[in-house]
Amino acid sequence: MDAFGGRPVALRSKFEGRWVDLGYRELADRVRDLSLGLIELGVSPGDRVAILSENRPEWAIADYACLAARCASVPIYPTLPSKQIEYILRDAGAAAILVSTPAQVEKVLAIRQRLPALRHVIAFEPTGARAGLLELEEVMTRGKDARDRNPDWRAKALTTSPDDLATVIYTSGTTGDPKGVMLTHGNVTSNVTTAMALFDFSPRDECLSFLPLSHIFERMFGHYSMFHSGVIINYAQGFDAVPADMQARRPTVMASVPRLYEKIFERVLESVRTSSAPQRYIFAWSRRVGEAWADMTISGKRVPAGLRLRRALADRLVFAKLRARTGGRIRLFISGGAPLSPEIARFFYAAGLPIAEGYGLTETSPVMAVNTPDHLRFGTVGRAIPGVEIRIAPDGEIITRGPNVMAGYYNRPEATADAIDAEGWFHTGDIGMIDADGYLRITDRKKDLIVTAGGKNIAPQPIENLAKSSPFVSNAVMLGDRRPFPIMLLVPEQKVLEAWAARHVSGDPRLERLVTLPEVQNKMEREARKALRDLAQFEMPKKFLLLPRDFSVDAGELTPTLKVRRRIVEERHRAAIESLYSDHPGG
Repeated sequence: MDAFGGRPVALRSKFEGRWVDLGYRELADRVRDLSLGLIELGVSPGDRVAILSENRPEWAIADYACLAARCASVPIYPTLPSKQIEYILRDAGAAAILVSTPAQVEKVLAIRQRLPALRHVIAFEPTGARAGLLELEEVMTRGKDARDRNPDWRAKALTTSPDDLATVIYTSGTTGDPKGVMLTHGNVTSNVTTAMALFDFSPRDECLSFLPLSHIFERMFGHYSMFHSGVIINYAQGFDAVPADMQARRPTVMASVPRLYEKIFERVLESVRTSSAPQRYIFAWSRRVGEAWADMTISGKRVPAGLRLRRALADRLVFAKLRARTGGRIRLFISGGAPLSPEIARFFYAAGLPIAEGYGLTETSPVMAVNTPDHLRFGTVGRAIPGVEIRIAPDGEIITRGPNVMAGYYNRPEATADAIDAEGWFHTGDIGMIDADGYLRITDRKKDLIVTAGGKNIAPQPIENLAKSSPFVSNAVMLGDRRPFPIMLLVPEQKVLEAWAARHVSGDPRLERLVTLPEVQNKMEREARKALRDLAQFEMPKKFLLLPRDFSVDAGELTPTLKVRRRIVEERHRAAIESLYSDHPGG
């Protein structure tokens, strides 16, 4: 922060309808005071301090204060219910938690008595005098009063070593309970400095941050990297507000999961569909011209003068209008968290809005590979970043090794040993291939982990087991990988459903008919949602499909050990599944 201490704006956020600036000097002062305040409360180096908050300036202040106090931050998604928050706080042994809104505070207070290690709850916003609850300003005042008693605060903060724990990030696994990924200062700094060497970010840039800072992707890009480069950070008011915030703040760089680019692309196509015939012709012509220019440019071929002239015309007729919708200054989008459609990537490049798609996991801090403006290939996630090795194992799994690979899973040595082999290779669980030029292509998933189009990781098996705890559910399969939202296929418990139907439904009692009735479908959905009531919002299936029979080994839907073959089940019911997505407004 010292390098940019004189700059008037470090970040912006919207408060009571207007954008409010926070300068680097003020930011540094707040970080110091909160860090000293935590130390005054007895937080020690190595302690874990949780942050439960939406994206806002206090999130950044809290994170840097933790780093300066030499404790490890534990980010928690604000969308998580109390039960999952409790698990994370207990597993991490968090000594303190910084909490955003009164609603989030209530979540924590409801579980606090069951968390003996949690000594302090610190609220960002005023909550009134409540026993056992501190306000952020109170803690920062304590820190400010302690400045004179801690003249060596900065020197102590700088004694942090690369091997010291910086953060513990909980991510869903296939076994149910989330695992705490331990990232060291060395992990994070290596990823930031190495990845940023590939991009020309500078104080001339502004970014719009809207992905959750609890997610390592946004934290690395829209937090550490932006501060590292002196870029002004604008906090969006949420996903739905992104279009308006882009117009208001006119960012030059921005990171997102593919869902944003899909939404923009969908809006463009919908606008074209409702336009006049001449306008549709102009769009189709401009798109063909732009994408031809894009393919030649990326391949390094000389673009003929005629194509350059046609592309300039297409730009004036179509693409300039699209760029205006993004604020008119975007020079680079970055995409991660889920696969990006090559069709969308090509269209955006043609429009003068290049998207650099990358690949990584929480366990790799996160970037392993990324496309750059100078080295970009549609349909791939780029090449390994400098200092990071990527190989394809004999079974096709992508494995990686480098300074960005996590220290391990918190208190889970066996899980760590399963993920990182004796030679230091981290096993990603993804299947892929590397072409002759070193570009990595993801082709499949080795794990059952679902990654939605919004970049949310969902472990399906525990959720399916919860659904099957309902007396009405015999079997359940959750789907939604690379989709906008998850869905669930339900096999009713025949006798239970038939007994209910005998009291509430007339006519043919056979299961084949019952599953087609709206009243039965509504009943099954209510029962499933009741069993799944403790899930986070992003984990909850948005739609349910009732099946008239259970899965079987003979039909190829189950393995000999009675494990569901998801891909076969999905293929068997593809038409009905596609209907669920096409009929849903979020599809």
